[in-house]
Amino acid sequence: MALLGGLLIVYKSRMKHFAPALFLGLCSLCGFGLLRAQDAYKPEIRVEKLLKTSLDSAGHPIVYPKEGEPEVTGALVTIPVGGETGWHIHTIPCVAYVIEGEVTVQWEDGSTRTIKAGEAFAEVVNLKHNGFNHGKVPAKLIMFAIGTTGTPIAVKQ
Repeated sequence: MALLGGLLIVYKSRMKHFAPALFLGLCSLCGFGLLRAQDAYKPEIRVEKLLKTSLDSAGHPIVYPKEGEPEVTGALVTIPVGGETGWHIHTIPCVAYVIEGEVTVQWEDGSTRTIKAGEAFAEVVNLKHNGFNHGKVPAKLIMFAIGTTGTPIAVKQ
């Protein structure tokens, strides 16, 4: 966490206009395989690639915001058993990792995908969807979004 905090300080002070570079750097440190992170650490440190993609979970290209003051947001999202997120969109790229339970995402065309604990995915951008927890335990996701100051990570539809 201290490393992430340090990166965010550097980001705010020196890299204001390089949001995509910061996002790629954070991904590599998280083990996304963009750089050979394993080679940077001592041998007892394990780095496991969770996700490496240039497409969101609906297969659309990931596009970074081009205007505004860059901002990175991290959030813990909890969906209770039987709960749902409600229909919403993300207007900025988001990456999520399910740490507990499972979430079934339904897109506006009716198609679905179930993401289980231990799986990472790139959220869809500007595509209406709803997340359901049909499991037996609360679903918990860690989500990171890269956008611009004042832009919410989700917008109700």
